[in-house]
This record gives sequence, structure tokens and C-alpha cells, in this order.
Amino acid sequence: MSSVAELQSGKGHNDENFPVASFLIAPRYRAPVMAFYKFVRAADDVSDSATAAPEEKLALLEQMRLSLVGESDAVPEGVALRTTLAERRLSAVHALDLLEAFRRDCTKLRYRDWDDLIDYCRYSAMPVGRFVLDVHGEAQSLWPANDALCAALQVINHLQDCAKDYRELDRVYLPLDVLAAHGLDVEALADRQAAPPLRRAIAGLAGRCGALLDQSRAFADRIADRRLALEVGVIQALAESLVHRLERRDPLSERVHHRPAEAAGIALRGGLAVAARRLGRVFGWREPGLHGNR
Repeated sequence: MSSVAELQSGKGHNDENFPVASFLIAPRYRAPVMAFYKFVRAADDVSDSATAAPEEKLALLEQMRLSLVGESDAVPEGVALRTTLAERRLSAVHALDLLEAFRRDCTKLRYRDWDDLIDYCRYSAMPVGRFVLDVHGEAQSLWPANDALCAALQVINHLQDCAKDYRELDRVYLPLDVLAAHGLDVEALADRQAAPPLRRAIAGLAGRCGALLDQSRAFADRIADRRLALEVGVIQALAESLVHRLERRDPLSERVHHRPAEAAGIALRGGLAVAARRLGRVFGWREPGLHGNR
């Protein structure tokens, strides 16, 4: 059987579609976030391996769980995260939830409907933001807004990579009932260019992500930590831009991902918008058109 290390892709935090522990995060919080990321990245690479059998992947993920909870020292990423969690008095629950998502990725290749997909996001995406909030000592009352943002990010990634996931892993995250409603089956994802019905299906799912982002739009403004608020504002802006693209572009034949310069410009606008609103609260400014006349 392969080891966890042998299945690593070499992908790092700078290769992700959205910021991970960027310079906006205060240095005292970056170490636990990076320990969490490295554990999750290793588990994700295991579940996404195109060469290992499902049973082998599940066995390796179990090694990771045992290393995380202190029953083994076999996986360095698990030991490192366990140590960090103990030092910071943080729970392992979010990492354990993510392992559940990766276990599903080993065996679950299709999603029945939107609710089925969001249930997957409950384990694959929402725990990431919840962990970052816990690291910063933020209130759990922020979890609903976090969950909406994280679910949107996850589905956006699925939509961008829908052809790659199908071709390389036979994994389809587009809900089957949505495909059926447009007269499609999963084989449509093998085409070099999306047919109009598939374009409409993807655009409709992007619209649902947009609705989730509507729910998370006030998230950054409610975060106490200024630097984390800016990071969330950046991520929100990038996600809204990608939804706009997915409603208009074909991810089978067109680029959806931001180029570095594009991402930088959008990130700057997102961060500045959050900063301006926070300053407005300090000085009693009001955003035009939002509050009406008094």
C-alpha cells in the first residue's frame, strides 16, 4: 500500500483558488491555519489520487485520523496538527469533519440533488471557515454566514472543474436532478465544449452560489478581527466575480479561473470595501442608498 506522502500532489497554499493564510492574517494565527491546511491538503490528495484504489485511500485516511487523535504517529501532518491544537486548546472536530468529506470522495461519485451536494459541503467546506473563526476566537453566531460563503466557494470550484473531475476521477458534483431537468446525463461533461443545455445547467447552479453569497455578504462586517475581516472581504469579492463568470462562460472550453493580475485587482477592491465600511462605522459615516434619510 502507498503511504500518505507518496500520494501528495505537491500543491501548496499559494496554488489554491482562494486565499489561504495570506499576509492579511495576523502572524500569531498563521501557524495553526497552516498546520490545518497541510493536514487537509494531504488528505485531499489521498482522496483525489487517480492511482490508489478506494480501499487503499480509506485506509490511509484512517491513518490520518489516528494520527490526529493521538492513537498513532504515522502521519506527520496529523501529528503536527494535533500538537498545534493542543497548544492552542482547539478542538479537532473540524479536521475530523473534513476527513468525513474525503472518505465520501473515495466512494461517492454522484450527487442526487442540491441538498445532497450541500450536505457534502457541510463536511468538505464549512469546517474550514469554522476552524479559522475558532483560531481567531470569533463567535459561533458567525457560523451561518461562514457556512454560506464556504459552501458557495466549494460549489464554485466544482463548477470550474466539472469536466476535469469527470474525466480524471469519474466524479460528478453537478446534481443529477439538475442535469436531468436539462435533458442531460453525466456524459455531457466529456464534450470539448458544453452544449447549450449544459451551459444553462451550470449557469443555474452558479446562480444558486450567488444566492449563498447574498447570505454571506455581511459576514466580513461582523468579524471582530480586522485583518480576518479583510481576508473574508477579499474572498467574498473573488467568489462573486467567479459566479458572474460561470453564468456567462463555458468551463469546458473557456477559462474561468482568475489570472493573477485579475485576482489582485478584485482582491484589492474587496479588501478596500471592507476597510471603508469599518472606517465608516468608526466615524459614523453612512453608505449612500443603504439607509435612507432620517
